[in-house]
Amino acid sequence: MTTGVKASWVSRIATLQDSKTYAELTWEGGFEDYLNIVRTNPKITRTAFQRIYDMILSHGKSEYIDNKKKLIRYHFFSDERFGGRDAIFGLDVPLMKLVNVFKSAAQGYGTEKRVILLHGPVGSSKSTIARLLKKGIEEYSRTPEGAAYTFSWLLEKRAADGTVVKERMKCPMNEEPLNLVPRDWRPKIFAEMADGHDFQIPEGSELCPACRYVFRDLMTQSGGDFAKVVEHVRVHRLVFSEKDRIGIGTFQPKDEKNQDSTELTGDINYRKIAEYGSDSDPRAFNFDGEFNIANRGIIEFVEVLKLDVAFLYDLLGASQEHKIKPKKFPQTDIDEVILGHTNEPEYKKLENNEFMEALRDRTVKIDIPYITKLSEEQRIYLKDFNANSIKGKHIAPHTLEMAAMWAVLTRLEEPKKHNLSVLQKLKLYNGKTLPNFTEDNIKELRKESSREGLDGISPRYIQDKISNALVSDKGDGCINPFMVLNELEAGLKTHSLISSEEARKRYRDLLTTVKQEYEDIVKNEVQRAISADEDAISKLCGNYIDNIKAYTQKEKVRNKYTGQYEEPDERLMRSIEEKIDIPESRKDDFRREIMNYIGALAVEGKTFNYRTNERLHKALELKLFEDQKDSIKLKNLVSSVVDKETQEKIDLVKDRMMKNYAYCEICSTDVLNFVASIFARGDAKE
Repeated sequence: MTTGVKASWVSRIATLQDSKTYAELTWEGGFEDYLNIVRTNPKITRTAFQRIYDMILSHGKSEYIDNKKKLIRYHFFSDERFGGRDAIFGLDVPLMKLVNVFKSAAQGYGTEKRVILLHGPVGSSKSTIARLLKKGIEEYSRTPEGAAYTFSWLLEKRAADGTVVKERMKCPMNEEPLNLVPRDWRPKIFAEMADGHDFQIPEGSELCPACRYVFRDLMTQSGGDFAKVVEHVRVHRLVFSEKDRIGIGTFQPKDEKNQDSTELTGDINYRKIAEYGSDSDPRAFNFDGEFNIANRGIIEFVEVLKLDVAFLYDLLGASQEHKIKPKKFPQTDIDEVILGHTNEPEYKKLENNEFMEALRDRTVKIDIPYITKLSEEQRIYLKDFNANSIKGKHIAPHTLEMAAMWAVLTRLEEPKKHNLSVLQKLKLYNGKTLPNFTEDNIKELRKESSREGLDGISPRYIQDKISNALVSDKGDGCINPFMVLNELEAGLKTHSLISSEEARKRYRDLLTTVKQEYEDIVKNEVQRAISADEDAISKLCGNYIDNIKAYTQKEKVRNKYTGQYEEPDERLMRSIEEKIDIPESRKDDFRREIMNYIGALAVEGKTFNYRTNERLHKALELKLFEDQKDSIKLKNLVSSVVDKETQEKIDLVKDRMMKNYAYCEICSTDVLNFVASIFARGDAKE
């Protein structure tokens, strides 16, 4: 009975196996079979840089315009294949620079001879980018488009008792099988094989010491007959795997006293010295250093600038000459992408160290800053803290937005223009429009802020404090912005990366700015919930635009009800403009500004939407609220005794808050009480 159950489960598991894919990934054939594959598809011989560049492009890309600049978003970095677990947000410009390095290297323009160095503050996703590239090349090597091949030797070995035993020796460095073709013969044969294709087969490199030894020995045995030598060769698919140490290497510096360069280039196998008689016999050497096993793929250097100087010599040769020097063996060819990452203090040490000039000269530095766009920063926290990942807790609207807002504010430099606050700068970067600020002004703001995104608070700190708020007993199952902002402020006292009291004070002041912004946001939401729905605002906006259009063009407005043409409604226009403190003397400028903005959008084929003009949006909401606020008295919300009619109105407002803005019963009540206290405070002042 038990055996039957086991068999049933085993068979059910076995049905999940894709036999066809397994057969493709374990394909094996002779050297002639491989040459026929190359003839059909020369791209399987691509270099490591070409393979990674094609892998990135295989996921697609999309173009968009930001501040009049054409940008490219490479979908590979969205990590859709793995559900966005390692998705990168808001770094399209640095990622474009990185992909351009791969593109240049793929075309042999020189960057293939450089160490790619990702540089930025802690928590800016440098490691995530490296992880994505390693994970991506693994997956790509399993597809028909990303197929790569290597080879093994089938040899005969005489045992101690005199019998001949078949032995299989895998190429220890997963080399391209075409390396078996002597270099002098390659130009002619490669040109013939690639004939009719737009891809030129790479020149290739020399065999590794172990394969070179076997090749030379077999040539001697066969009297120099190449055809007989390659009869001993079996070509098979090369599937990259970081866990199996095939095509992907990762090196992390240890304690300086324990660093050993053999970790990069391999070491002697002392057990085999007795068998082969010499420690300079390549068969008695383990070519299993990180450079060896990463051949044909990618090697990641974690905190690369913490390497001992002895390691850096290996790095220089590996990048510029594509060669490494294993102990007691000649320089050995490698073909791999060398990717390192480091933080700013380590990079400054490199800049100040005159002995490191050679490394600096062989390095392509890609700055990976913190995100400076609010909507993109918010996506980081939405990925980790959402309804699917958090059970039994509700996150009140704007909680993650306010945390993200504070994080971005800490990274922005104070604007040099005196009429602009850092909060307004954040809104401009996030796509909002402000009076007298064009896209050219935003470009200038970015240019004058050279270090923006390289300082400030890390997303990890925000994530930790959101987690603290989630596990606290406060909030009755619902966490709100004040809970998270209080956690953020409390943590500043012991934050290990804040070096000065001045910075600590600035961050606290920015928290106050965020709290004030939150007050304005929830006041507007409650006002909207009380006043009306979006349709009413749209109608009011349409009416306002019709009137200012007629006013600026010195025309009349057609009354929709009477059909008569009338003068523009000055009273209506001023009642809206006064809500945002537009004085009488400035009304003409403001109206022309709105009409010019609408005209500019029309030229670009876009439609005007009041939501994109923050000031006008606010004015319309305040006007509508004023027209309808008498239907419910906000101060009644904080009263302990309310009549049935008032309670019904309160419930209606709460219902709108929950329906339109994703509040729950708890946080909608809290917000209404909070906003009521603000208005009560205002009434008291009056």
